Amino acid sequence: MEIRDETAADHIAICDITRAAFADKPYSDQTEAEVIEGLRAADAIRLSLVAVSADEVVGNVVFSDVAIDGVAGWVGLGPVSVKPALQRGGIGSVLIKAGLDRIRATGAAGCVLVGDPGYYGRFGFKTVPGLGYGGVPDDYVMALAFGGALPRGTIVFHPAFGAA
Repeated sequence: MEIRDETAADHIAICDITRAAFADKPYSDQTEAEVIEGLRAADAIRLSLVAVSADEVVGNVVFSDVAIDGVAGWVGLGPVSVKPALQRGGIGSVLIKAGLDRIRATGAAGCVLVGDPGYYGRFGFKTVPGLGYGGVPDDYVMALAFGGALPRGTIVFHPAFGAA
């Protein structure tokens, strides 16, 4: 499996995989593909990696800048998607680790996300008292600092997350 930057030729496959990956997830509003398209249209994707196996895109992870009450340099992780038949095979983990390494190397302060603590905790993400996101239970709002202090405040993701 190869992990590489997305190209324009990958956009349709990313959309299809993302729609399929979230289609039956009860926690999803099934707008993740539209979020990616909105970020792309606004030139707001900081990093988008794809996993390729046998010349086929099988997974994707996206990172975009976020605002946190005056704290600079933080990036948001998500969406991350893997072709349904290949889920739980480690592709998502490989994409996330590769993406975090790349984002860390750019000098970002850290990364935040809204997600399952049982899954994202394995990458070093943790809940942070005083860090929140629009009515989401605090247990699902997580951060990973790349060297400095963990942020406090309200996370504001790109408007594409709400417009979808």
